[in-house]
Amino acid sequence: MADRSDPTELAHRVAASMPQLSNELAALVAIPGVSEWGFPEHTRPPLLETYQALIPLFRDAGIERISSVELPETAPILTGEIPAPEGAPTVLLYGHYDVVPAGDEEQWESPPFEASVRDGAIYGRGAADSKSNLLVHVGALRAWEGRPPVGVKILIEGQEEVGSVLEEGYPSQHPDLFAADAILVADGGPIRAGQPSLTVSLRGDARITVEVRTLASNKHSGQYGGAAPDALVVLLTALSSMWDHAGDVVVDGLRREEWAGESYTDDEFRALAEVEPGMPIVGTGGIGSKIWSGPGITVLGIDCPAVEGAAAAVQSYARAVLNVRVHPEQPAAEAQAAVMRHLEAVRPFGVPLEVAAGATGDGFRAGSSGPAWDAMVAAMSAAWGADTVEIATGGAIPLVKAMSLGVPDAAMFVFGATDSFANIHGPNERVLIDEWQKATLAEALFFGELARRWKGETR
Repeated sequence: MADRSDPTELAHRVAASMPQLSNELAALVAIPGVSEWGFPEHTRPPLLETYQALIPLFRDAGIERISSVELPETAPILTGEIPAPEGAPTVLLYGHYDVVPAGDEEQWESPPFEASVRDGAIYGRGAADSKSNLLVHVGALRAWEGRPPVGVKILIEGQEEVGSVLEEGYPSQHPDLFAADAILVADGGPIRAGQPSLTVSLRGDARITVEVRTLASNKHSGQYGGAAPDALVVLLTALSSMWDHAGDVVVDGLRREEWAGESYTDDEFRALAEVEPGMPIVGTGGIGSKIWSGPGITVLGIDCPAVEGAAAAVQSYARAVLNVRVHPEQPAAEAQAAVMRHLEAVRPFGVPLEVAAGATGDGFRAGSSGPAWDAMVAAMSAAWGADTVEIATGGAIPLVKAMSLGVPDAAMFVFGATDSFANIHGPNERVLIDEWQKATLAEALFFGELARRWKGETR
């Protein structure tokens, strides 16, 4: 009888399972489970259908005691477990089954809610973010025939894309649900195909609204322009004061440092960001410090007249909303306050601005030591056949921070099959089948590596 724990046997079983997993992914992609905040009635049928479709998959993978957490105004959260063998650690497997809208379907080369296989990839909305990553969990457990050498808990939610209700301190209030020695957040992936990558750092974020009123009403630009304070010019002047000529943020109190891990090359970043020919990459320093370990401020929207049909008038009122991305170890509220102080102090032409704080979400920085860390690095390096690197993301995943506060002793890993070029949230989203297989094998190997290292054993 073959040894279920043998890495070669695990690799064979994962490879043999890929056709079945691909069919299961196609079935999940076909369900348009788009979430909206508050779980409105029109979103419920496809989300509930996705939820129901996951139950037999995880049951077939060995998960017992399958149940759900029912919270107000959110899709059901799938839970279950495989009890830990005596003295073995427990691993919590997290994922989400909701997706974002398809967007302009004319930009898709194949129907967004119909899995299409071409050039070694599976295309479709949710194929990468994050239904293939859910099936990483399923495939890894199947490789152990439902009997891994560690305890396993699952937590699969259906509202991550629009703001998880679990982010609002829920893990700290219900630590038993999240209690584990290691947490695998399957909502990430390699920085590039073939490069095993662990996301160890997430920027925080904060919203700020800025508005200015200078006149009781708009005034004729010929009669009053040049003396009457133009609210739009005041706003634009204030906003532009937050960057220097190189494009670096110059707001006092915002933390920035050089990124020491793996990063994109300039050419990779240009391709990912679709920078137009001849346009610069702004700011100084490395790409990682600009988008991962330093601040970023984006003007998300401005209330002002449209160019088409604009009247010849001095503007009496203008407003903007800003998104501030924050160093992973700086409290988001602290960074938000720094930007607000800056804007309140600017007073272009002597005109004050009204600055209001919006929502905040703290970032996260993972530890990189201990038996769980060593087990994950060994498992990923073996699955990919390359050294595992540390990467970050500029996008916030507030739930990761919330779970780290609720279960502070658990090792936290953000990984998966979704490489940086998967075009998540955009047209022609895809997962590379080879990367997906390697991620599945990595998780299967991790179970064995963690069990051994937990007992102080080595191969």
